[in-house]
Amino acid sequence: MAADTLHTPRLHTGPAPGTPGISLHGLTLAYGRRVLLRDADAVLPQGSITALIGRNGTGKSTLLRAIAGLGTATGEIRLCGKPLAALTALQRASTVSFVTTERVRIPNLRCEDVVALGRAPYTNWIGRVQEQDKAIVERSLELVGMAAFAGKTMDRMSDGECQRVMISRALAQDTPIILLDEPTSFLDLPNRYELCTLLRRLAHDHRKCILFSTHDLDVALGLCDATALIDTPTLHCMSAADMAASGHIDARIVDAAHLLADKTYGDEVDPSELTPRERRRLERAKLAVREYRRRMLELYAREEAEDDDGK
Repeated sequence: MAADTLHTPRLHTGPAPGTPGISLHGLTLAYGRRVLLRDADAVLPQGSITALIGRNGTGKSTLLRAIAGLGTATGEIRLCGKPLAALTALQRASTVSFVTTERVRIPNLRCEDVVALGRAPYTNWIGRVQEQDKAIVERSLELVGMAAFAGKTMDRMSDGECQRVMISRALAQDTPIILLDEPTSFLDLPNRYELCTLLRRLAHDHRKCILFSTHDLDVALGLCDATALIDTPTLHCMSAADMAASGHIDARIVDAAHLLADKTYGDEVDPSELTPRERRRLERAKLAVREYRRRMLELYAREEAEDDDGK
């Protein structure tokens, strides 16, 4: 049997591109007495990747947890056309996977064992992993470039490698929807881009609906199909190109550090208005952006070359 057939180490693809993956209707979120979102509406289709952006404390993590069924909200959340409230725990586990911000360091547990935890919704009543599950674990590690690390423990790996393993676990869960809470928070600029390029490829090639929170506007506007901005209590959701031209993105979104690091706004800052420390940060940000752009061009060229070789 061919190695890429459905019955060998290959993940199921999601519903057809354009089919609603995540649908929010009149969604209201609150943290205590503070309203984070009010009457929010959005539709994120299958086969797409969406960046969730906004200030710290605006409710990005709260929204992701609500979509994953781990938090409370009023209004309606639908996953693949089905009301979240109507899904059983097992149905939810086979519909949506969630990668959190926590740094995972599990000594004495191999990467392949961590990834195999994603197969829990599909194992038998004693939780035994079958050959089909092992094949999917192997394939999931291959997709994120971590097959060579299968037998290693995560306490001996870098942050970027650990993050890839946790994404692999979400892939092994084989859900049409994947949520990630700031997956690039511990990574340097080149690795942020590589990771988000991987997420984009998974969304497009495997028809996943991927929603992740980030403070990296360069990634959000340059690599994603859509951008969802929380501007409390409003949720703006539109294509990345429309978001860039909408005027919604300005100093309200990020603090001074993020503002200086972003290539769009960094060029508009008047150095004479900055403190010496801010000027040094601005110069470092511009150097990082130039390196970032160079790495992006290299990766795009490599992807195009690989696509040409595959034809």
